[in-house]
Formats: sequence, structure tokens, C-alpha cells
Amino acid sequence: MREEIRSGRATRERKLAVCSGAASLDPEERAELLAVLAADPDEMIAPRAAAALLSQPPAAILTALGRADVSPQLFHYCAKHLVDKPGIADALVKNLNCPARVLLPAVRHVSTSTIQGLMDDLDRLSSTPALAAALAASPSLSAEQRQQLQELQQETSDPTALEEAVAAAEPDHAKRQTLLQRLSHMRVPERVQLALRGGREERLALIRDPCKVVQRAVLQSPRITDREVEAFAAMANLSDEVLRLIATSRKYIKNYSVLRNLMNNPKTPLDITLHMLGAVTPQDLKLLAGNRNIPETLRTAANRLQMQRKKVREE
Repeated sequence: MREEIRSGRATRERKLAVCSGAASLDPEERAELLAVLAADPDEMIAPRAAAALLSQPPAAILTALGRADVSPQLFHYCAKHLVDKPGIADALVKNLNCPARVLLPAVRHVSTSTIQGLMDDLDRLSSTPALAAALAASPSLSAEQRQQLQELQQETSDPTALEEAVAAAEPDHAKRQTLLQRLSHMRVPERVQLALRGGREERLALIRDPCKVVQRAVLQSPRITDREVEAFAAMANLSDEVLRLIATSRKYIKNYSVLRNLMNNPKTPLDITLHMLGAVTPQDLKLLAGNRNIPETLRTAANRLQMQRKKVREE
């Protein structure tokens, strides 16, 4: 019955059975199908389905919204009629199949935790400028989140900083000029999209982009490799924010080469390296204790931990 109604092949009798509750359906399935039928061209069906939807349990609608294969009509119905009800806006945002344009009236109702999840979805935000603009108007944004959105909405960036980023990434003059020409004509959202979908050469340049939101997008790219992240972790000319993002990512920090490179990178924030010190192998700990390029505080802590481990072994 679900497939018949979703495809438009159901008879009027079947549709009426859903509207009246006579059909044998789970509550979340009935809620979904009522949303489909509320847009039915049959003038007898649509108003009955819309009326029945008003009495559906909120829990059933929330469960339906959480399904990956839910009908798009339910997204549209909830965004238009139920977006101010508890949990509805959050459920719309959390379902990645919900079209970005449907979320526009929902973003001002989402919870603080859900806002952060949406902020982390740079693909969604950069591909739909209207969504980023709607989110920027939310009263629940933190100062940092508001700053990130303002950066994402920028039309241009510092051309000198962009040129320096490309120069550091591409040694070949001809390729450097070609890449710089491409990037200089891109708005920030377009460079975010390139960071997410581009190749290694683009990522190597964009990880140094003057816009932090572009840097974050590089690390979110599904095409980024472990070797690239290992190389980024060792670069002392990256921003400390990029190194912090790598260090706080469960996906990246489980790679010991990444951890080791971060520990030996003098640019890595000290609070990060001190926290990770206990995960360093004895051999690398010894090297850290003698590394003159890292902060004195970290070197001292490494030496102290080395002595503590030695004492434990002797006991």
C-alpha cells in the first residue's frame, strides 16, 4: 500500500482507507502517507488527508521524518505547517535527504546542538546560499558560529593571502598561475565546494586559504587521503586552527603518523600536544624530549613522562 500511494497508483478506496485509519499501517507510515495524500489531486482525498494529519501523534511524525526513504511530501508538509512544533525543525535538519530549500523556514526553530550539526555540514550551506543566510538570522547562534557564516557569505577574499597560499602549494610557475586564476574568480562558497570535491592540488592550496571555513572544508572532503592529512599535520605553516581540527578528529587522530607529526609540529597548540603526550611510543617520546623545535613546556613534559615510565619499569 505504501508503494502504491507513493507512486500514485492507489485506488480511491485505498486512499480513503488511509485517511480514515481503516488501513493496517504503523503510525509513522500512516503519517507519511497522509502527507502524500494531502497533496493528492483528488478533491475528495486531499482535504480528508490534511484533516487526519492534524490528529497524528507527534512521535509518529518525528519517527517518519527520521527515515532515510521518507516521502518528500512529508518534509514539505512539516516545514509549512508543523515547523514550530517541538522536535520537528531538528528532525528536518537531521535528515540529510531533506532538500535545503525546505529547511529555510525551519532553521530559526532548531536547537543549539542541531545548529552545530548544520554548521558542520559545509556542503549543504555552501551549495545553498539562502540556507546560510537564513541560519545567520537565527538568535541561537554563538559568536563563533555567526563569524563562520559571515565568512561563508563573503564574495571575495584577500587576494594577497590567496596568492601566498597557492605559491606555497604549487612550485611549478605555470600550474601556479593557472590555479591562482581559477581560485581568484571564485566566491567563498565556490571554494568550499572545490575543497570538498576537488583534487589533491586544490586541497593543498585551499588548506592554506585565508578563509577558515574553506580550510575546514578541505578536512571534510571525502576524497582526502591519509597521506595528505599526515602531511598537513607536519606543516608548520598551517594555521593552528587547522592543526586543532585534525587533532580533535577521531577519524584522523587514530592514525599514529598523524599524532606523531602533530606532536613534532611547533605550531600545534600546546594544550593539544600535552593532552596527547601519553599516547606517544617510548621511542618517539625520547625524540620529543630532545626536540629543540617544539615548545620548552612540551619538551620538559616529555622528559618527565619518560622518566616516570622508566621508574615504573624498574619497579
